[in-house]
Amino acid sequence: MKLKTNISHLHGSIRVPGDKSISHRSIIFGSLAEGETKVYDILRGEDVLSTMQVFRDLGVEIEDKDEVITIQGVGMDGLKAPQNALDMGNSGTSIRLISGVLAGADFEVEMFGDDSLSKRPMDRVTLPLKKMGVSISGQTERDLPPLHLKGTKNLRPIQYELPIASARLSQP
Repeated sequence: MKLKTNISHLHGSIRVPGDKSISHRSIIFGSLAEGETKVYDILRGEDVLSTMQVFRDLGVEIEDKDEVITIQGVGMDGLKAPQNALDMGNSGTSIRLISGVLAGADFEVEMFGDDSLSKRPMDRVTLPLKKMGVSISGQTERDLPPLHLKGTKNLRPIQYELPIASARLSQP
């Protein structure tokens, strides 16, 4: 027997190790959820702090108090066009993941980083996004930051095989 149900929301809690990859994603998912998300034991490195600031710049209320990050998620349609270019600091994870998030947003944004980030190719992210109908460009044929992105609500589905592996969580 198969049972199918439509779930309107998810409620619960989970405790995970203070991992950079998970910390980035918890900020992103909390921002895109509708309502309050609390994140405990987040890794507070510069890269994760860059992701938090970017989502604040996109209109998400994020409070960092007493070892708890409280995010008032706005949903995908609640993200707001930033007043200025988004500063990713030195975080390749931030610029890559947030490019994917903003691909479905109906506004334009400029994303930049420090000198080191500006030398890192983003074409492994920009290529599939372009195939999906996103207007995204960087410097040179490898799409070095800064990136200019204009999202769309009409993303096209694609079939895409990653040429290199993505980040993986390793055991402590």
